[in-house]
Amino acid sequence: MAAESKEQKRLDTLTAFVRSEAKALGFDLCRITRPDAIPQAKARLGEFIDAGRHGTMEWMAESRDRRGDPRTLWSDVRSIVVFGLNYGPDEDPRGILTKADKAAISVYARNRDYHDVIKGRLKEIATRFAARAGADVKVFVDTAPVMEKPLAAAAGLGWQGKHTNLVSREHGSWLFLGSMFTTADLNIDPPEVDHCGSCRACLDICPTDAFPAPYQIDARRCISYLTIEHKGPIDPALRPLIGNRIYGCDDCLAACPWNKFAREASEMKLQAREDLKEPSIASLLDLDDASFRSFFSGSPVKRIGRDRFIRNVLIAAGNSGDRRYVERCQELLRDASPVVRGMAVWALSRLLEAGEFSALAAQRPDESDSDVLNEWNLAGAV
Repeated sequence: MAAESKEQKRLDTLTAFVRSEAKALGFDLCRITRPDAIPQAKARLGEFIDAGRHGTMEWMAESRDRRGDPRTLWSDVRSIVVFGLNYGPDEDPRGILTKADKAAISVYARNRDYHDVIKGRLKEIATRFAARAGADVKVFVDTAPVMEKPLAAAAGLGWQGKHTNLVSREHGSWLFLGSMFTTADLNIDPPEVDHCGSCRACLDICPTDAFPAPYQIDARRCISYLTIEHKGPIDPALRPLIGNRIYGCDDCLAACPWNKFAREASEMKLQAREDLKEPSIASLLDLDDASFRSFFSGSPVKRIGRDRFIRNVLIAAGNSGDRRYVERCQELLRDASPVVRGMAVWALSRLLEAGEFSALAAQRPDESDSDVLNEWNLAGAV
């Protein structure tokens, strides 16, 4: 009994230590689960991939076995500490969607890359914890095959809502997640229960109908996937639905009623840069590779590259109905990137009258790329 009591005291001390370190480094939530706490995750992931709903994210299919069970990633792990950092906006991010001359960037990408912000802090915690516990540790922030949302739900940070994202009673939909795997035993927290009830706000607001059913998502229709992960031309049927969203989409997150309990992010590095709250479409269309890299230095937007980014801005320009963008779109018909040229065709087909577009098509530059030629054909300029 004495040995059992001593072991429990050790667990209490280590658990209190990691929570204290998390709080000291600015994390809003820190809870613990076991590596076998998400037995249903592997099957659900398999169904998602087998249905093709991962789109062109082949890395998900390639890592499905490791992703479905934390123990296949590291067989020695005994406890998983999941951390949450609030990044709540200071206002409803959907307000910009009515401003046709402005571009909407997802809340999470309006300042520093959260991977850099969180991973450095996790490494600090892990170093001190390893020294205190005499245990091995590994930290992850959305860059390894770790299913952090199911793990966070199992640890009690929140629950996966009908939009498949984590929802917290304290922070609503606005949480960045990171995890620390360790060979140490720790006290385990109970999971959170689902508090969605009969609410469908997140499902009903989706512009592209990306949710086949509650708790299911088809990435191929998701604006976040289309504007960030998808590399080629975007389905023409979905382009008008994207509106002025040029990097990600916050609609399903912002619609959640639990956000009434959320608060603005206190971490300065996660608070929105003023120039990224409502950038003008006109200014973004002018970005070349060097200016794009400079403007988005340190931002997660930078990782998609200038060409994919301008593709997205051209969709916003085409959806604006504003003829001020015609001249710049015509210049982009000669851009070095086929994906940019192709989307310039589409934007012009939306901004010009039929006769004007036909006249432009008759004088268009020589084009050999099949995707760009397809855009001209789809626009009716054979």
